[in-house]
Amino acid sequence: MRTPLLSRALACAAVVLLCGAGLADAAPSAPKLSWSDEFSGAAGSAPNPAKWNYDTGGGGWGNQELEYYTNSRNNSFLDGAGHLVIQARKDDAAKYHCWYGTCQYTSARLLTSGKFSQTYGRFEARVQVPGGQGVWPAFWALGANIGSVGWPACGEIDAMENIGREPNQVHGSLHGPNGYNTSSTYTLGSPVSAGFHTFAADWYPDHIAFSVDGHVYNTQQRPASGWVFDKPFFLLLNLAIGGNWPGSPNGATHFPAKMLVDYVRVYTH
Repeated sequence: MRTPLLSRALACAAVVLLCGAGLADAAPSAPKLSWSDEFSGAAGSAPNPAKWNYDTGGGGWGNQELEYYTNSRNNSFLDGAGHLVIQARKDDAAKYHCWYGTCQYTSARLLTSGKFSQTYGRFEARVQVPGGQGVWPAFWALGANIGSVGWPACGEIDAMENIGREPNQVHGSLHGPNGYNTSSTYTLGSPVSAGFHTFAADWYPDHIAFSVDGHVYNTQQRPASGWVFDKPFFLLLNLAIGGNWPGSPNGATHFPAKMLVDYVRVYTH
């Protein structure tokens, strides 16, 4: 009797192994890195021109912002320690003209338009934001067809926005045509500016999930009527000053204000 029992045991073990192999084959694959910038380079050097373009100007950017965005290394540069620095200044602003007259501030807005865009996936950045009334750092994405359809028809994914008067809060939001706007807030136990945090938007065909340091705080489902988040989007990093939402800086706001970016990584799911 012992030999048949052993044979049956071995047969069962083989079945378990085969089933396990099948389950392993069926498991979802890990996210695959499709694009990144680790901001390696000499101190004072420019961001990689093969990966980033600049928006420039002082027209208010639809929000009555106070800064003039430049492509100067006074406003965006590598620090030599693996970080991109986006720096808002007020000491060199008078040579620029803004929508309200002589500019009060300069800053930078970097984007991957024309260089990289992707449909779906994980858009992630590790960032330390500046603090202070009137500062408005953001990591976000716009539909690559904005040049032909305009905003908001192109769609907008805000993976991270923070305004200085809400020091402990991070906002994630979606904007689209026909009045489509959703927003959610994550509150940290200390000021966002106190250290680096990882901000991400995980974008799927039927939903987009927002997270801070791996904590998913909101998931937006695709409406039955459809949405515009089904085509390539490009990335943006910027540090705005003032505007309708954050309000103007005050005497306690420190300049230069610095937004440090450790990395930006994009994955496919």
